[in-house]
Amino acid sequence: MILNAADIESMEQRRRAALVNSLSGFKSANLVGTANVRRATNLAIMSSVVHLGSHPPLLALVVRPGGEERHTLANILATGCYTINHVNSALVEAAHQTAARYPNEVSEFTATGLTPRWRDGFDAPAVEEAHVRMGLRLREHQELSINATHLVIGEVVFVELPDNSLRSDGSLDIAAADTVALAGLDSYYLTQPHKRMAYAKPDLPPREVSAQGELPAQPARGAPSVLGSS
Repeated sequence: MILNAADIESMEQRRRAALVNSLSGFKSANLVGTANVRRATNLAIMSSVVHLGSHPPLLALVVRPGGEERHTLANILATGCYTINHVNSALVEAAHQTAARYPNEVSEFTATGLTPRWRDGFDAPAVEEAHVRMGLRLREHQELSINATHLVIGEVVFVELPDNSLRSDGSLDIAAADTVALAGLDSYYLTQPHKRMAYAKPDLPPREVSAQGELPAQPARGAPSVLGSS
């Protein structure tokens, strides 16, 4: 099947949205926790978190068009802080329910039975039931002219995670943390490790490493050559 631009444009709105939201493949499933200046809480599931840089540690978040009616965006702009919380397998139902359009006076924490977790000196709640929780300070906000979505860039100021999910090389083992993935608008997937690959070098073949990032004692005999370059 081949769908061209005209085919996509002619699709019924919800069907088109379902398709395009699925095209990027697996995405992160996160609950974004915020509060307004009166500390009234808000919680929203989002799948648009992406890595921007490690020093400083920056994550970008794309928020759909809208201004004050987007409670998450309004709270971030008002307080300058928010949390990102990984959805785990036990949180799927409650996390998905936060996408419902509750009125501003109703907290999704209360509506879904989730628990706000406050940290001293930080004006946004994390999710107590999440295994991986991050606090971010707003660094930059842009409204994109192409479709009026909002790009929110935050700097990670704290991370809370299970001890067994931090590998010796510093990376996060999301499977050990029971983090789930999201595809499209409503399909959640469990994660399991497949393989880890060593840092790619032009003079070495692809090399698999252990779960902790350890290289084998010596390259396997008969390893294939690397063709092409990036």
